[in-house]
Amino acid sequence: MSDKSVKDKKSQKSEDRYDAASIQVLEGLDPVRRRPAMYIGGTGKSGLHHLVWEVLDNAIDEAMAGYCKNIIVKILPQNRIEVEDDGRGIPIEKHPQTKKSALETVMTTLHAGGKFGGGGYKVSGGLHGVGVSVVNALSNFMRVEVYRDGQVYFQEYIRGKAKSAVKSEGKSKKRGTKVVFSPDPKIFENIEFELPTILDHCRQQAYLTKGVKISVFDETNLKEKNKASQPEYSFYFEGGIKSYVAYLDRNKEVLTSPAYIEKTDNDVMVEASLQYTDDFNEHAYSFANNIFTEEGGMHLTGFRAALTRVINDYVKKMDLSRDEKVSLSGDDVREGLTAVISVKLKNPQFEGQTKAKLGNAEVRPVAETVIADGLTNFLEENPSDAKKIAEKVLLASKARLAARAARDTVIRKGVLDGLALPGKLADCSEKKPEKSELFIVEGNSAGGSAKQGRNRSFQAILPLRGKVLNVERARLDKMIGNNEIRTLVIAMGTGVGEEFDISKIRYHRVIIMTDADVDGAHIKTLLLTLFYRHFPEIIEKGYLYIAQPPLYAISAGAKKYYAFNDNQKAEIIDKIKGKYSIQRYKGLGEMNPSELWETTMDPEKRIILRATLSDAAKADKLFSMLMGDEVGPRKRFISLRAKEVKNLDI
Repeated sequence: MSDKSVKDKKSQKSEDRYDAASIQVLEGLDPVRRRPAMYIGGTGKSGLHHLVWEVLDNAIDEAMAGYCKNIIVKILPQNRIEVEDDGRGIPIEKHPQTKKSALETVMTTLHAGGKFGGGGYKVSGGLHGVGVSVVNALSNFMRVEVYRDGQVYFQEYIRGKAKSAVKSEGKSKKRGTKVVFSPDPKIFENIEFELPTILDHCRQQAYLTKGVKISVFDETNLKEKNKASQPEYSFYFEGGIKSYVAYLDRNKEVLTSPAYIEKTDNDVMVEASLQYTDDFNEHAYSFANNIFTEEGGMHLTGFRAALTRVINDYVKKMDLSRDEKVSLSGDDVREGLTAVISVKLKNPQFEGQTKAKLGNAEVRPVAETVIADGLTNFLEENPSDAKKIAEKVLLASKARLAARAARDTVIRKGVLDGLALPGKLADCSEKKPEKSELFIVEGNSAGGSAKQGRNRSFQAILPLRGKVLNVERARLDKMIGNNEIRTLVIAMGTGVGEEFDISKIRYHRVIIMTDADVDGAHIKTLLLTLFYRHFPEIIEKGYLYIAQPPLYAISAGAKKYYAFNDNQKAEIIDKIKGKYSIQRYKGLGEMNPSELWETTMDPEKRIILRATLSDAAKADKLFSMLMGDEVGPRKRFISLRAKEVKNLDI
């Protein structure tokens, strides 16, 4: 037997062996560094900023407990973040269980903190006790300073491990905790923090914690001598979430004054504010212990149940409908609603470490009872607002019934009788949605080039005529009555409104492909508004894309280059250094089929952007401002950003 065969057998035995020695035990914070996505949701931009939120949560918890009035967040040079509060300060005495200081225990041990009972906090956001220790594990440097009992204490850490024991650094009259950290570039894709993202989050937390002042300083580009003139952003709201609702509706035409409800029942504090606008969509944001529950949960379910029941009862009691059979649906009573609901409880149960959904079953009946009582009182005490709400929801009900009739007509004439696909759709032969893509193009000219240039096996083309309806200011019945939108709905196969079913979508890549000019940008915005308002699940699933056609074709001899912006054009011209000609594409129809395939449709070469919903509230605000009826906010937006526009194509 050769030496090689003996080695192969030994190697095989080693790989096949599975015994006690095969079990790997990760100690301390090693599991966090090995699987960071389990703790912060990912290592992209969202995960990076989640580090800031975890540290800020500790300061907010002190504020909710009544011990902190001021929080300072600083973005420092070299991608560092500093968060300081004037709370009680993390205890520094020796912990009876770990035999280390309480500070080191909190900073280096998972599931250690004052949020598991023992009188540390009645309510808190960082319930898992992994927050600040996870930040420590994913930072290449961290320093914590504690101001407590007239003394200053500090400890420094490298990637979650203490450099030394807790040390004293003199006396101070201050109290609180200061945390400075820099994210580990070995963990994160990008370690640059974004000021607007941090400002939005801090503003939100200030609304949810009335009476606390949160100040943000951006010191990234400041020299030492100019620190006195550093930009400061401060957030302080006595009105709490009532002020938050007013902020969310600042670019809309409001129909009522904001209702405010606050009550503690069965150790659950429920706080809610709601207001109706002339909008056609619902904008409800829910929080549990100041943490945004993006996917809702029991508190939001209780809120919605109470809203539907109370308004139905009011309409029947006041005999406003003139129809005894009328029954307002949840969609009816939520049309045009802006609401914020916040609950605070001792032992919240979130689904997942990123805390997207509240699961405490006992919260639902409490929230429903408190909201029902409070809203009933509001309607009785504010008859003018109550009447406007009733008129709004009854009109919504009529529109819903009209939309259902219109939708049923579409279905009868389309999907169910075998004549589902519109004639203008050039479908693909592939039947599996995950392998199919639909290009939405403007006009017959671009549609003709796209149909000839496509790969017929998996690429479908749907040309739309002109600009589609602006659905920001249109109900479902009017939307379905629009021929171009109706054609698109039938082509996608998902249905719309109450009948929407994401599992029936016929294409897993829906690609908006418009001209690279002003009209093309407008059509793209109208289509994005349509998807955001009526097909958000398509965006959430990652099925919506935006094509990126080139702006220029640069010919030099037998070679042709494509540039997608002016910078690329300049680089190509500089690289060629010789005779060349430039063609500026005004529209997709100017490209011949082979050019359109090569530059915009070929999966091997094209650039397409995936549409995402990274911040629903911000997206909602932007769509309302740009596509709504209020001219003032849109005019201010345009005037403030006019200088940013280059080479405006009019």
